[in-house]
Amino acid sequence: MAVAVSGGCDSMALALLAHDWAQGRGGQTVALSVDHRLRWESGAEARQAGRWLKARGLTHHILSWTGDKPRHGVQAAAREARYRLLFDWCRRHGVLHLLLAHHQEDQAETFLLRLGRGSGVDGLAGMAPLSEVPTMRLLRPLLDVPKARLVATLQSRGQEWVEDPSNRDLAYARVRMRALMPDIAHEGFGASRLVATAGLMARARHALGENVVELLSRAAEIYPQGYVRLDRVALAAAETDVSLRVLSRVLTCVGGRAYPPRSARLARLHGELLSKKKSQAQTLHGCRLIPEKTKKVMTVLVCREPAAAGERLALMPGMRTVWDGRFVFETGRAGKKVQSRAGKTKQVLVLARLGRKGWSRIVGRAPELRNSMIPWTVRLSLPALWRGEKVAAVPHLGYMDETVDQPGFGLRLRGFCPANSLA
Repeated sequence: MAVAVSGGCDSMALALLAHDWAQGRGGQTVALSVDHRLRWESGAEARQAGRWLKARGLTHHILSWTGDKPRHGVQAAAREARYRLLFDWCRRHGVLHLLLAHHQEDQAETFLLRLGRGSGVDGLAGMAPLSEVPTMRLLRPLLDVPKARLVATLQSRGQEWVEDPSNRDLAYARVRMRALMPDIAHEGFGASRLVATAGLMARARHALGENVVELLSRAAEIYPQGYVRLDRVALAAAETDVSLRVLSRVLTCVGGRAYPPRSARLARLHGELLSKKKSQAQTLHGCRLIPEKTKKVMTVLVCREPAAAGERLALMPGMRTVWDGRFVFETGRAGKKVQSRAGKTKQVLVLARLGRKGWSRIVGRAPELRNSMIPWTVRLSLPALWRGEKVAAVPHLGYMDETVDQPGFGLRLRGFCPANSLA
């Protein structure tokens, strides 16, 4: 198992407890610290946590967030970078379970923050004790444990920890909510009660989830090019809460997003899609929704909005990358000749959307592509390999331009692998 360790008391306690648990079962626990490099002292703190943990018999690794940092939305960007680094390390080292130290007060704060945003059952259920992502499972074993018990655990073992000053910075909404918790508790809204309520919401979410999966199995048809067709009649016949969740999951999956769309916008789109009066295309959450009608069925095509698929990735030998949050590519190792020529005259091979310009180029060389069964809008959002202004290949269309210098390393499309699956 791996444990995400910031050096604070919560994660230090979890690391020690997980280490004891794993050792008793013949297993091993690895501690992973992410140095966000947002504070000058963060590196020293990560190294100190490593010394403490190694003294207790744990293996420790520091993962650094390098590159430019955003001026706005720093916490969200840091969170995204943190999970990306942790997931990548675990995938490369074959670790299936990553433990996170969210505790009772964290869950209570999450409940209140989402309540303030007007979240429904899904949001108010809070953080799940077990979550699955494409390559691993996230475990949060401390959601029912008060922070005071974690502090007492470390004190009883004589173990020190690091205090992060950002946890007291009132510029952040979660810190402000944390400061309000003692006053809220006096009015009967203590952390344990809020967590219990989140538990009731989680049970309701699970029950709804069973109905959602059943409706998805009947109403959704998913394609390897990353789009979905939804049966509008089946959606309209289902209970509104279930139908809304189906639409939300499809948008999150097709859009390659980590989080679902806002409930108000989702409800408005849901009503418009099922309206008999409206039939024009809609956009939401990085997706384009196009109503379709034949003599037998009424469907809606849900595909990636081409303009939203703007990521450009330079491909290098020996890498595994997720493009646009949807498609996984792996590259092989370069041969000796390619390595010796690298960086001289060859343009870098870039992974980017095909777009209208790319479609015009490839259909000029291969007119038969006009007959592709892949819908027009989907084609524009497909990943293409670009060498300068030329399209070298489009894997989903089986297209390759032999006149364009191909990479000197193998390239494999692992397939459609979004951050959130349909079910």
